[in-house]
Amino acid sequence: MPGTEGMRPREDQRALAAAVAVVVCAWGASSTLIACTSYRDDCWEVMECAPAPEPNLCDGDPATTMALDECGVFVSEQGDDNSPGTKDAPVKTLQHAIGLAAHGRSHDEEPTRRVYACGGEFTETISVPSGVDLWGGRRCDGGDWSYEGSFEGPDHPTIIAPPGGIPLRILGEEGAALAGNDATSVIAGVRVVAADASARDGKSSIGMILSTGARASVRESVILAGDGKDGEPGKDADTERAPDGLVGNDGVDACTTDAAVGALPVANMCDDGIESTGGYGGDGGLDGGGDGTRGQPEPADNPEGKGLGGTGANSMRCEDGRDGAEGADRGRGGGAAGEGYLNIDGWIGVRGEDGKKGGAGQGGGGGGGSKSRGPMYACPTSRPQRGAAGGSGGSGGCGGDGGRGGGYGGASIAIVALEDTKLELVATLVVAGNGGRGGVGGTGQLGGMGQPGGQGGLGYGTTGMWKACDGGDGGTGGRGGDAGGGLGGASVGIAYVVPNLALLPGTTIKIGNAGEGGPAGNASLDDEVGKGRFGPLGPIYRFGAANELPR
Repeated sequence: MPGTEGMRPREDQRALAAAVAVVVCAWGASSTLIACTSYRDDCWEVMECAPAPEPNLCDGDPATTMALDECGVFVSEQGDDNSPGTKDAPVKTLQHAIGLAAHGRSHDEEPTRRVYACGGEFTETISVPSGVDLWGGRRCDGGDWSYEGSFEGPDHPTIIAPPGGIPLRILGEEGAALAGNDATSVIAGVRVVAADASARDGKSSIGMILSTGARASVRESVILAGDGKDGEPGKDADTERAPDGLVGNDGVDACTTDAAVGALPVANMCDDGIESTGGYGGDGGLDGGGDGTRGQPEPADNPEGKGLGGTGANSMRCEDGRDGAEGADRGRGGGAAGEGYLNIDGWIGVRGEDGKKGGAGQGGGGGGGSKSRGPMYACPTSRPQRGAAGGSGGSGGCGGDGGRGGGYGGASIAIVALEDTKLELVATLVVAGNGGRGGVGGTGQLGGMGQPGGQGGLGYGTTGMWKACDGGDGGTGGRGGDAGGGLGGASVGIAYVVPNLALLPGTTIKIGNAGEGGPAGNASLDDEVGKGRFGPLGPIYRFGAANELPR
């Protein structure tokens, strides 16, 4: 067949290419893979094969991969931050090593994006950009820097135990420019220890925080949170009474003025802008007295006629103004409820509800005015002719301030994972301590005392002329409410917002006890009214996202 012979060499090439292994690997004397060449599928046609990729000796498992200068920055308790961070010249602090790994030891060096840390204790807080690894638990004696030789790895970890603050942060959106959106930090062979009540709020203990968008894989490590602190008690209102009212003004006597105007009112201005004002006294007249006015603020529901002004004299004598109503006492504020929320500083709990301010006492009504003419009496022709004027009502006392709500107890949370984070745990122990108890609510203040109304003016001489009537007393201000107790602190192993979590074999989560809610102000030990709730509790606990929080 024509052309058959011409095809045979190409078919032979095809058969030869198929017979050759697609992947050819070379092994060193120590059985370590040192090179691998992948041939193109069509290399028999183009007579050209792809070059072998450069070997990457830095990739691999933290427990078995060799620690080389080109793979990372080295840090030791005995190091010096002026050193370049090589195996022979390590730096001293973890954060400095992380900076060198993230940006390169010098301007012309590519970032290694890895830190090798000796077993030992580092008393600093650190922030790791996503995509930068921290491989701890290294044996540094003799320059070995191996993991397997470091007294069985996790038994001699790199301990991160600052006296305050969050020991370990994995940055997310902040580190995206460096690491890329999908970069993951491998944290291995470390023991993270958060001190009791060491978070920014001064009462929570948080071991590790993954910022928004962070990615991390934690392996053969321990993340340990200490105990939370009890919440602070709510501030008590002033132990002195709220401002008292003012004594009403006296009315003028009969036959002393041509215009016997009723006594002017007195006003007690309270710090919440409410005025307690006594009523005007009634005017003194010739054949009849004027009515007093009512005191303010008048209760919305006033069936007993509190604070009404007295009627002026006519055929009958005048009436005194009525006493003002007492201000309303306030009940207890509610105990803290809900679960709190997560943020970049950890967990924020819920305070108890503040006590409400007591109501202002009503001013007393003004006394009715009297008259100067009757069947048996009148002012002398040589004197002014008006009858006695009524006294004004006394003003009421201000309402007492409410107590402040009890503070939330501190949380103990081993790991906080914010929005859009990814977390993988492998053979890792996660431990949370006890949440703190919520703080007791503050106590309310007594209301101010109402004051007496002014006296009505006197009739003239001994002729039997009627005197004017007195103003009513102002009401006492209401007592401010006692505040509710604060929320108990959380005890949570892993607190997260959106579930993107993988717990692989060997991972264990242990938790303590959630904090009990604080009691309300002035409450007995067994009184549940106004008591805060227990804090969140669980090995894994989901908190609401920012857009789910109450407005």
